[in-house]
Amino acid sequence: MKISLDLLHSGFLTEIDISGRYTLDSKFYQSTEILSLRDVTVEGKMVRRENSDFELEDYVIATIKGEMILPDSISLEPISYPFIIQYDDFLPENHEKNENTLDILDFLWENIVLEIPLQFTKVRDLSKFHGDGWRVISEEELQNGQNPFFDLLKDFEEE
Repeated sequence: MKISLDLLHSGFLTEIDISGRYTLDSKFYQSTEILSLRDVTVEGKMVRRENSDFELEDYVIATIKGEMILPDSISLEPISYPFIIQYDDFLPENHEKNENTLDILDFLWENIVLEIPLQFTKVRDLSKFHGDGWRVISEEELQNGQNPFFDLLKDFEEE
């Protein structure tokens, strides 16, 4: 979905409202950890501002909200991960300046992808995650020296 910037660039408008609800196709996140991405809500506008070189550039002030469904880092069950992005900056160079358009979906994705956590879990009880000779331990157990691998490390140090 492209937004025309012609009226903004010509000075006919002082700002363009980009507020709305946007749906990103699954092709955006198919190679990521995201299982699904619910509609993204944007409240914001585009204006023209002078940059540090005193040239007019496209500037965006927006709040981007949404919810991504991710696999839990421990249980692998789908869980909801809400996000809020405050964008207050010049547009990156990669928008189509020659065409005077902004692909709003590409712009949103470029910012949402930065919000994907490396790990996220809602599991509180780790006791049910165990097997033959292994178990999941918490960060607290690891920090308190209850790491079962410490015994193995001692064996290596003795050799």
